[in-house]
Amino acid sequence: MPVAGTRVMGTAPGSFAQYAVADHRHVLPVPDELGYEEACALPTGLLTEHGALAVAGFRAGQSVLITGATSSIGLIGVRIARALDAGRIIATTRNAAKSELLVDAGADTVVVTGEQDLTQAVLAATRGEGVDVALDHVGGRTFADCLPATRTDGAVVNIGRLDRAASTIDLDALAYRHLRLHGVSFGFSPPAELGRVIATAGERLLPAVADGRIRPLIDSTLSFSTAARAAARLRSHQAHGKIILSVP
Repeated sequence: MPVAGTRVMGTAPGSFAQYAVADHRHVLPVPDELGYEEACALPTGLLTEHGALAVAGFRAGQSVLITGATSSIGLIGVRIARALDAGRIIATTRNAAKSELLVDAGADTVVVTGEQDLTQAVLAATRGEGVDVALDHVGGRTFADCLPATRTDGAVVNIGRLDRAASTIDLDALAYRHLRLHGVSFGFSPPAELGRVIATAGERLLPAVADGRIRPLIDSTLSFSTAARAAARLRSHQAHGKIILSVP
């Protein structure tokens, strides 16, 4: 637990406010190399993406598919997978113009789902075997397409529903490949469990945060007095990265 006076970053319910009370188990020390704006944009991504990889049983050297990877949390997932020495990282985007963003974050292969078949592209990039771990931020048809794109005994973890929550999957792909399916939403975890997830993420990732391998993409920084404008930009789906609210 950080000592009094330490700069911290963390997560707390009802924190859309000038002041918030945080559980001491739900904060991490802010590395000296990190400013406050970057620090406040990191904790949710760190705990969610690392927690999802942990649930999947990810090990260094394994291949990872990350869908919806140009979302702010997806980009952090790409950087985390690279920092944890993933063997191959395949990232998806609907817009080919964003491919360079994913390559810069650490992706080895970019699949433009608006132009390519997700399953076939992933199989082609993995010599027909599929990835060891798929992290899905999209849901809907994309989640279903992850199953046949995952290798035998692999794991698929749904994190978000950028498309929609409902999905129709091929049970043959699930059964014949002996896949493990998981869903995560750490915001609904019991406090003690969430504390363990955050602590583990901090232990494994803070060195990579300190040396710059893991950084959030920040779309804009707005004052707290313009919070309504920030919320409107978030709902517009036009933001590229995290929207930061600065409190005087």
